[in-house]
Amino acid sequence: MPERINPSRRSAVFMDLDLLDYRRALDLQVQTLHAKMDQSLVEDRILFVEHPSVFTLGKRGGEENLSVSRKFLNSKNIDVVQTDRGGNITYHGPGQAVLYPIVDLEKNRIGVKEFVYGLEEIMKKTALAYGIDADRNPKNHGIWVENSKIGSVGISVKKGISFHGLALNIYPDLEPFSWINPCGLTNVSITSIKKEIQKFKSTTCVPKSATLSMDLIKKAFITHFSSIFNYSIISESN
Repeated sequence: MPERINPSRRSAVFMDLDLLDYRRALDLQVQTLHAKMDQSLVEDRILFVEHPSVFTLGKRGGEENLSVSRKFLNSKNIDVVQTDRGGNITYHGPGQAVLYPIVDLEKNRIGVKEFVYGLEEIMKKTALAYGIDADRNPKNHGIWVENSKIGSVGISVKKGISFHGLALNIYPDLEPFSWINPCGLTNVSITSIKKEIQKFKSTTCVPKSATLSMDLIKKAFITHFSSIFNYSIISESN
C-alpha cells in the first residue's frame, strides 16, 4: 500500500483529444512537460485519447518481442514507435482508453510508486463498475483478470513531472496483441472489458445500469483520478 496522499486539494485541466495519432499525442505531452518544467504552465494536465493502431516500445526496448515483420505491419498501416516510458512493447488502438497525466509529482508530494498504484486503482474501479474483478499481478504493472492483462501502466518522470500513463482495453480489436509478447511477457493473454462482459452476459454479474461507452469510461477516469489523487478537475475543449 502506498503512502497517504497529501490532503491539500490539487487542480488539473482535463483535455479530450478524441482519436489522435500516437506521435502527435506524444509531441503534445512533451510540449506540456516542457511548459511545466519552465513554469510557464502551472496547472497539471490530464489527456484522454484513443490512438490509431500503433506498437510502442519502452525503455527496455521490446522489438524482439514482435512476432511479425515490419513489412507485415506496413501492409496494415501500423507504425512502431520508440518511447522513453517505462516497460516493454505494447499495442494501442481504437477502443482502448488511454490517459496521459502530466503531473508535477514532486510539487504535489506524490511518490512514483504511489502514483503508479493510483493509476492501477483507476482502472480497477472502472472495470469493477462492469462487474469485472481485475487486480494487480506481480508479473507486471497494470491490472489483470486471472492470467489475462486488461490494463497497462507505463510512465516516465523528468524533473519530478510525470508523463505517459495508463491504457485500459475497453473494446479494441485484440488480434494485434497476438503479434507480440505483451510487455515482454510470454504465456499471457490480453482481454478487454467487452470480452469479459461477453463471458458472463447471461448472468447477473453485470450491473444493469452499466453501458459500455467511451464517454462513460472518460467520466469514470475523471471521477476516480479526482478521488484517488485528491484533485479538482476542470474540462477544456481540445
